Amino acid sequence: MSVITIARQFGAGGKTLGGIVAEKLGYTLIDEEIVELLAQEANVSSEWVDEVERKTGSEGVFSRLLNRLGPYRKGYVKVATESSPGYMDGNLYIALLHKVIPRIADQGNVVIIGRGGQFILADRPDTFHFLLIASLEHRIEFIMKHYNLDEKQAQIVVEKHTKRRLHLYRYFARLDYEKPELYHLVLNMNWLSLDDAVALVCRLVADQATS
Repeated sequence: MSVITIARQFGAGGKTLGGIVAEKLGYTLIDEEIVELLAQEANVSSEWVDEVERKTGSEGVFSRLLNRLGPYRKGYVKVATESSPGYMDGNLYIALLHKVIPRIADQGNVVIIGRGGQFILADRPDTFHFLLIASLEHRIEFIMKHYNLDEKQAQIVVEKHTKRRLHLYRYFARLDYEKPELYHLVLNMNWLSLDDAVALVCRLVADQATS
């Protein structure tokens, strides 16, 4: 049983690839399901978690939290072990990710999209980490094609989510999220078709499982 994490530059097609890989390997795709699990842990609504995710990706909130709390430390684990706190903020959101994502990975045969999985599960020997990258132009075209947006709308969406991703990883105290050494494979979608990328991921996971 294996675990796959997929990090991506927004618009590079990571979620789409993850869904196809999960289907081909018979794995479970984990994306928005994490929101439900975090909501259960904190005893709040999934809408509350959605709002925290949006705010946690904003520069102002991150700056305040970083100044007050600093990077992830054992203190966050203590917060995460509190049962049903009945609230959710950026601090608790990150802490609960460190609690929930390993529990998801323990199930095995899952594909986890984003949310720092490559950092949280970095030391798990049964986990494969992939990063999808592409030029800004390529990512804008991908969003236009898959979400039926015009070029200006797609560019705004890509740039907004790119900033959110950067601030999220800053909260993990990591600015090296695109460092190749973090991943088993970096997929440059400027040069690969989606089918080729899927084939590479599936082949690597299958080969390692039988070796």
